[in-house]
Amino acid sequence: MKKGFLLAVVGTMLVASLSACSGGGNSATGEKTKISYWTGDRHDSEFVKKKVDEFNASNTDNIEVELVIKGDDFDQALDMSFQTSEPPDVIRVKENTIQTLYKKEYLAPIDEFLTEELKAKFPEMLDLNSFDGKRYSLPNYGTTMRLIYNKELFAKAGITAPPTTLDEMVDAAKKLTEAGKSSGAYGFALNFKNPGSAMGRSARVIAEVSGYGGFGYDFKTARYDFSGFKPIVEAFKQIRDDGSMLPGVESLDIDPLRAQFAEGKIGMYLSYSAEAGVYASQFPAKIDWAAAPAPSIDGSFNGASGFLGGQWLALSSKTTKKEAAWKFMSYMYEDSLLQEYQEGGFGISMVPAVSEVAATPDVKGIDGFLPNQYDGVWPVYPVVAVQGVKSDDVFFKYMSSGGDLDAIVNDLNQRYNTALDAAIKNGELKAEPMPDFDPKNLAGKFAK
Repeated sequence: MKKGFLLAVVGTMLVASLSACSGGGNSATGEKTKISYWTGDRHDSEFVKKKVDEFNASNTDNIEVELVIKGDDFDQALDMSFQTSEPPDVIRVKENTIQTLYKKEYLAPIDEFLTEELKAKFPEMLDLNSFDGKRYSLPNYGTTMRLIYNKELFAKAGITAPPTTLDEMVDAAKKLTEAGKSSGAYGFALNFKNPGSAMGRSARVIAEVSGYGGFGYDFKTARYDFSGFKPIVEAFKQIRDDGSMLPGVESLDIDPLRAQFAEGKIGMYLSYSAEAGVYASQFPAKIDWAAAPAPSIDGSFNGASGFLGGQWLALSSKTTKKEAAWKFMSYMYEDSLLQEYQEGGFGISMVPAVSEVAATPDVKGIDGFLPNQYDGVWPVYPVVAVQGVKSDDVFFKYMSSGGDLDAIVNDLNQRYNTALDAAIKNGELKAEPMPDFDPKNLAGKFAK
């Protein structure tokens, strides 16, 4: 079992303490207390559904949980639910959403449910699950990002190793497409139905291992600078211009992409460590596949591939059934469930008590996702309410129809920094330069 990647700040989980809080059910009257849990995760949907069903059948407080699984429209659906006064009681939060949801006042702090012992065992992880001295979530697992590739199609194309540079990736996509003509396979794909999702699982990690902030933010100067994305976006555009990208990616969601990959129709794509569990259960792979480190821009690794995590479930600020919701959260955070979660290959545990006893998942391809010398946790970047089209949508438009990329980047820098300055002036956030920041120092702390 690899233990070197454990986050030292995350403590063990005490089931007894989590379950000690009272209230929330109507067991005395026999009336059901119904709560809803919303998640945008689909890689673990079968596992979570099974556990929700078990909770509904076994809890003694007459609590019934409705599981709602959303796709890439999760953020929009959540916004709508709060506007229409029908929000969920428990919300799946992630490292790239919890800050925004906190600012929108969608989340309720969980401190009232945490004993002193639990507080000591779960130190604050600033901007990851704690804001302004209050905690809003607890961790489950961390996620690494990799290049996922079809080994059979690589062999057919005569490619002996996955690409380590953008030029190699462009060349490989072309060769894979040529080799896959007879079976209708293409070299590369991304789920551009949601450009934010597509770029967040691809361009982000390429930028990060190359030494650039994955969301365009430069921690050293405390300014937005999207210039590091230019060669990445150019490479994606070249792949599409070459005819090496799966047709119809502009309407492709992540699950249909996974289904196509499992059938052997895609040579490679970039995504999260959740894919191992996906191809073990959700979309059983009919091909031999593996995961490799994401390529950097030029083969040099000047940063770290983001190791993502630190949060999982959160209470809705609008729930009227807080105690019942916490009891469900307590159940989901039990050590035995989290252990089963890791062993099922759904995620790499960030809870030492779980990792110490959990076996390495017996799941095809998981070895390629285990933290290596290139993985590391980046600081949290400031989320700003930028006016106009967001960077991911702008970049995808350029991939599709071209334009002046320098002008596009300059416009993004101006608009994002204007939004940043306004947020700082209004006291909405703080952003200070980190002159000594070196992204190379982030890497390698989780590899054994």
